[in-house]
Amino acid sequence: MRLVRIAWCVLLAVATPDACLPAAQDWGPAQFLVGHWIGEGSGQPGAGVGAFSFTPDLQGKVLMRRSFAEYPAAGGKAASRHDDLMVVYRDETTADLRAIYFDNEGHIIRYTGKASAGGVVFVSEGGPGEMRYRLTYTATGKDTLKLQFEVATPGKEFVSYLEAAARRGQ
Repeated sequence: MRLVRIAWCVLLAVATPDACLPAAQDWGPAQFLVGHWIGEGSGQPGAGVGAFSFTPDLQGKVLMRRSFAEYPAAGGKAASRHDDLMVVYRDETTADLRAIYFDNEGHIIRYTGKASAGGVVFVSEGGPGEMRYRLTYTATGKDTLKLQFEVATPGKEFVSYLEAAARRGQ
């Protein structure tokens, strides 16, 4: 039976190349993020350059964001590189956007995603006595966006930690 399915996909692929690919997931307010992005930004880590991508994975059930930022040596600080991975998925009960974030510094952040003016905002889960994080992506054109990462210490309001602009890459 498996051989028949493979043969069927090969035949369909000749006529319609996308026939054997999984159906595309609708990522709602995050749909515009799918693709590869090249960015430049500034903030508390300093001015840097980097890139990120949002790509469907697990047969379209998750979006994988892989990101890096490189910061040159400045002000007595050594050059550094930040790498992270964020998995965006739909809550199986509510279908709301959720995400979990990991980075090379050992941070793990759980987010809830919602539509915002022209984009999507991910706000960390947790109570008022915990650090909170907000990551906002806003489309600024067909192939451009801005992003902002904000941090709130317990009992305080969000303050900008990093801002960047990005353009769609190859």
